[in-house]
Amino acid sequence: MIIAIQGILIALFLSVGIQKISGHELQVNIFKDLKLPQWLRVVTGWVELVGVAGLIIGFWMPWVVVIAGIWFAVTMLVGLITHIRVKDSFSKTTPAFVLMVLSITLSILNFSELQSILS
Repeated sequence: MIIAIQGILIALFLSVGIQKISGHELQVNIFKDLKLPQWLRVVTGWVELVGVAGLIIGFWMPWVVVIAGIWFAVTMLVGLITHIRVKDSFSKTTPAFVLMVLSITLSILNFSELQSILS
């Protein structure tokens, strides 16, 4: 289950992160609709790719998955708040919420790995 969630998050955030950085029309329009500057789209794309790197490293160092999961959870919380701020529809807000929950779940499932290196 952990590897499945990790793989799903890697695939989704890798795809969306690259789209944000490359200026894919869909991502440009989303940031316009959210009333956010386009430079923040690029920064957000890099934030997502850093998280993807953490999840990939996590295959060999499972404790890193906890940090990457928290990284994505915070990122998606900000996204969720942003969607709520502009009064986006439920269907536009739901993906950020679901990805936040998956990220938190992944961190919780791997938390013992972080505890083991801290003790």
